[in-house]
Amino acid sequence: MEQVRRIKQVINPQYVIEGAGVLLRRSISPLKSNLADPFLLFDHFAFNDPLEGPIRGFPTHPHRGIETVTYMLEGLVRHRDSLGNLGTIGPGDAQWMTSGGGVLHEEMPQRGPAGVIYGLQLWVNLPAALKMSEPRYQEISAKTIPAVNVGGASIRVVAGEVAGVKGPVTEIAIHPVYLDVRLEAGSEFSLPIPRGHTTLAYVFEGEGLFYNGSNSQGESDALVKSTAMVWFDDGDLVRVRTHSQSPMRFMLIAGRPIGEPIVPYGPFVMNTVDEIRQALFDLQNGTFVKGRAG
Repeated sequence: MEQVRRIKQVINPQYVIEGAGVLLRRSISPLKSNLADPFLLFDHFAFNDPLEGPIRGFPTHPHRGIETVTYMLEGLVRHRDSLGNLGTIGPGDAQWMTSGGGVLHEEMPQRGPAGVIYGLQLWVNLPAALKMSEPRYQEISAKTIPAVNVGGASIRVVAGEVAGVKGPVTEIAIHPVYLDVRLEAGSEFSLPIPRGHTTLAYVFEGEGLFYNGSNSQGESDALVKSTAMVWFDDGDLVRVRTHSQSPMRFMLIAGRPIGEPIVPYGPFVMNTVDEIRQALFDLQNGTFVKGRAG
């Protein structure tokens, strides 16, 4: 009998300031304990005066040893890097950047026609064997992300597979699932996830019911309201439903743990302190950027 993954923890995002003064809602931070392996960080960013203040963005900064995943909901992010890559990520677009051995880049938001900016950024760890690999970009435009309708759920498949439809992101070490799920009121959604894979759901619109185990009265569900991150226990599948009064939208994120010790230091995540020292040395001596992004 398949086991439904139950809630392990509900994380309420905390406001933090990053970049040149950007206000973010952060659910996961890079920590040596690495409890959400392979996921290191998850941010929900917005630039909508007056709460967030003026647009400041993320001026040129380095990354090594990780992958950054940007998914835009509204507005634009203009990005460029030290390897000559330049582009814009718009509504519904995604970018999966493998920093590998080193890249310097900047991300500068721009308001869309409605005057607002919303987006999500995920950091994914790289195994030791790939931490010094050549940087690589997978730029995914909104029109190339397939949409699947299953019952009352409309799913955009960035990575992984739903109902036989595969997402465009490929050749990622953790075999990720990254889905944008819209669930109508009074609907249910379920998806098999391989056992042992870390699984998260970030609820950013509406509210829904997540499996919370069994009790003497039978199975129980817990109501989770936006904005919150659900961290699941192990099992065979995720099951989510909505009550009759409210739809819900959430990102479903899953991936195979790497199982290696990490040392996070700002924009670097390596396996040892010596490797962090080497990253800082390379940055100071102009030897940081590795290879060419493709």
